[in-house]
Amino acid sequence: MSITSTSLTRAAGVAAVAAGVIFIGVQVNHPASDTFTTETTQWVAREYAKVVMAGLALAGITGMYLRQHRSAGFIGLVGYLVLATGYLAMFSVEVIAAVVLPNLVDTEPGFVNDVVAAANGRTASGDIGGLQALFGLMGAGIIVGGVIFGISLLRSGVLNRWGAALLAASTGALAALAALPESFNRPLAVPVGLALITLGVSLFRNAGDNEHAAPAETAARDRALQPVVR
Repeated sequence: MSITSTSLTRAAGVAAVAAGVIFIGVQVNHPASDTFTTETTQWVAREYAKVVMAGLALAGITGMYLRQHRSAGFIGLVGYLVLATGYLAMFSVEVIAAVVLPNLVDTEPGFVNDVVAAANGRTASGDIGGLQALFGLMGAGIIVGGVIFGISLLRSGVLNRWGAALLAASTGALAALAALPESFNRPLAVPVGLALITLGVSLFRNAGDNEHAAPAETAARDRALQPVVR
């Protein structure tokens, strides 16, 4: 089986759809953040799912950027890099939550609760070191990068415009979580998942456009360069 740009782009579209489905799925009946130490098994299962989701989302947005990089320009590159940074930070955060924190529940419950509180926008009562900066990087990358990248997708018009607008609006809305009760965390995550699904489907369906357009563009350029024969 040969690997082509079309097949890679379609794979990125599938990754984006899967990321959106997982992101929505983990929000269903999600336990409250203050129950980490009492519901560790359920937490760990959800955190592993979020690790997979972050990796798939990164693959998905990479395919989206490459699909429209010519028309996206500098703003598209900036949006992609910032959003990719956010998802890389999310991947790291979820790995820590799934692998490290469960092993500290019995010996350092106070530290675990502080980390979980800080990850959910609350103030940690103790010192959690560089994790606070990592949480800030994750939040800023997802929110700022999502808005810029969504706008660049909307401007380029290569992928579904409604999906692009939803990505910009839904990631921007996440900034309001700093002033809203924790109960809003899960509902506000759903539109982000829907945006990934919509854009992933659009990317899959339009994966071959570049390859189909290339011969026509090459032929037109060759005709323009040919000398006029009298």
